[in-house]
Amino acid sequence: MNSTLVRDTFNTAFTKNFIVVGIWLSLSYINIIVVATFFSHQIFYEDPRYILFIHMVINDAMQLTVTVILFLISYIYYTINVSLCCVLVLVAVFTTRNTPVNLAGMAVERYIAICEPLRHTQICTVRRTYILIGFFWFICIVPDVTDLFITLAVEPISFFHSSIVCIRENVFKDPVLLYKRKAFDAIYFSLVFLTLIYTYLRVLFAARAVSSEKTSIQKARNTILLHGVQLLMCMLSYISPSVEVILHMIFPGHIMEIRYANYLVVYIMPRFLSPIIYGVRDQKFCKYMKRYFIIVQCKSSTRIDTLGENN
Repeated sequence: MNSTLVRDTFNTAFTKNFIVVGIWLSLSYINIIVVATFFSHQIFYEDPRYILFIHMVINDAMQLTVTVILFLISYIYYTINVSLCCVLVLVAVFTTRNTPVNLAGMAVERYIAICEPLRHTQICTVRRTYILIGFFWFICIVPDVTDLFITLAVEPISFFHSSIVCIRENVFKDPVLLYKRKAFDAIYFSLVFLTLIYTYLRVLFAARAVSSEKTSIQKARNTILLHGVQLLMCMLSYISPSVEVILHMIFPGHIMEIRYANYLVVYIMPRFLSPIIYGVRDQKFCKYMKRYFIIVQCKSSTRIDTLGENN
């Protein structure tokens, strides 16, 4: 990606922004309902599984909001102040990297619950879960904070008062940072991938061993398949810059379409799967979430009746 001036037509830009904002509003509504359901019932925030789940929902909501802001800025202002761009880019990077790591943590928790059920309550405590979440943020923040320190050291102060096209490569320009980023991405990709493959296979084999019903086995397979799809889509963020460069070489006249498709697939679509996998398909959470919808509907009906009586 570079700062060459390439702009969409008004109709194309309007359509792209309308779709992105519509998706953001829809997901924000779903996430608000999920978060409200979680904090309305003590049974959830005392369970490590649901604590990790809600952490991922909040993290994804932050990531989606920041990336949508960056997307809109690219069309409305095109260039913004470097200092503001640094903050937005770093938050987007932290939260994007956090999702696959959180998925790995959830997979380990499920592995312990199914394969080591007698030790689950001893190993997976609420306190340890919050410590684990703090560790997630630490390993996701440290590599990219060093990019900021290096940039502060090598760039003049005037650079941070200038305006640029707000993409990561325009802010952190030192060639050394590119190689460091690729090395860390390879490490994250390998560790998360191996963790998820190992835990999911163990969970699948355990489900086959203890289950005598084909429906239970099929449900376990479907859950693992959805996890795998979500993991694949999330981990595309590690390799998407390289894929984008390759696609640009193959289709040189379609850079804007490539970037837009990359944005939707890598940064938007995985955020749809979390509420589905852990919210709708989880019977316990779905039951309480339905109650929340019923309460909202009852309150709305009561308000309408009250207004009718007053009139």
